[in-house]
Amino acid sequence: MSFPRSRATALAAVALLLAGAAGCRGAGAPATTSEAGMKTDFGVTKEACPQPVDATKGCIYLGTISDLTVGPFAPLAVPITKAQAAFWNRVNKAGGIGGYEIDVTKYVRDNKYNPQTHNEVYQEIKPNILALAQTLGSPTTAAIIDDLKSSNIVAVPASWTSAWAFEDVILESGANYCVESMNAIDYAKTENAALKSVMAVHYAGDYGDDGAAGAKFAAGKLGLTFTDVKTDAGADKQAGAVASIVAGSPDLVILTTAPAEAAAIVGGAAAQGFKGRFIGTSPTWNPALNASAAAPALASLYLQSAPWAAWGADTPGHKAMREALTPAPSPLSDGYTSGWVWSYPLKAALQKAAQNKDLTRAGVLAAAKSLTTVDYEGMLPSGAGNYAAGADKGAVRVTAINKPDKTAPTGVTEVQKLTAGPTATGFALTKACYK
Repeated sequence: MSFPRSRATALAAVALLLAGAAGCRGAGAPATTSEAGMKTDFGVTKEACPQPVDATKGCIYLGTISDLTVGPFAPLAVPITKAQAAFWNRVNKAGGIGGYEIDVTKYVRDNKYNPQTHNEVYQEIKPNILALAQTLGSPTTAAIIDDLKSSNIVAVPASWTSAWAFEDVILESGANYCVESMNAIDYAKTENAALKSVMAVHYAGDYGDDGAAGAKFAAGKLGLTFTDVKTDAGADKQAGAVASIVAGSPDLVILTTAPAEAAAIVGGAAAQGFKGRFIGTSPTWNPALNASAAAPALASLYLQSAPWAAWGADTPGHKAMREALTPAPSPLSDGYTSGWVWSYPLKAALQKAAQNKDLTRAGVLAAAKSLTTVDYEGMLPSGAGNYAAGADKGAVRVTAINKPDKTAPTGVTEVQKLTAGPTATGFALTKACYK
């Protein structure tokens, strides 16, 4: 559909006016100081949260923008969102932060894994929130990153692109897709010393391209032949990827897609006689794949790389998560694990900002930038969460490797604990890998 130029110009002018109004509303609220000396501006009220543990405390509102219905990551995003609600409920039961409890349920919105929709719902909730407890997706978060920066809004990404290491407003956790792929290839080389060739099959953009960039770097370091194959979203759109795999016959395929595509690719290639190894980045797995038509092929050929240990791991953080989510959700998913882990840095930033008596957006950002460590309760190694160190020195470089296991709580069993391979250890993160 197109408009005459005069009408298009008028519409553009209206759009700019509306954007300006939204920007002023998001950036112009004056800070106030409470009787207790706490400085606040957006998303913090002296009134209690809608469902308080202690009604005498005020409320900090955090927004959530996730893939909750029709997008490719909804099976992971719904558990992520539920786990984050449980995480902050635990914080509230422990007394909250700085005289406030935290609400992550009032301003939850669905992005349908669409960047435009993501931006629209972000603008809708922006005036009412202090920070984002979740912004799911790399391309979707990229659609709001400039606004986050101009508005001093700290955000927790439900994604692992290496670009986040260079954004002060983003509190990322765990190894990025680039490093994850390096560790996967190092692991595959130890599993198969005769490994000669690697193919990256992936979405385009800062999710798939980031994983592929890490695979390309590792292949070069190890003297392996590398092939790059982009594929579209949709389980029914993988014929080309399958054909490339079968024709190229690589020893190893690094997958960076959603679970449905991963199943279609692994199952389709196996059906045509492919016998090489697949290692999929963390978001390629969903426990439901163990009951899919591709389950035999996945059990034989597929491994999952992951930024932290799965649901059943024995750490204080995992134990706290399982207790907070008792009775255990059904079906289980490591979306719960990810949602829980991702919440620790924002908790640390809010605690430090509260100690500084500055729960404004700028105050939370300053606190986040100054963090040298985050207590992940053992779910990530000591030293993780060093946002003050910069992208390279602060990068987490450990990855776990899992195999499908129908008897495991989330459908996978660890075959390698969190490990930083030699390629990732020696890699200098000077810019986003996919760039």
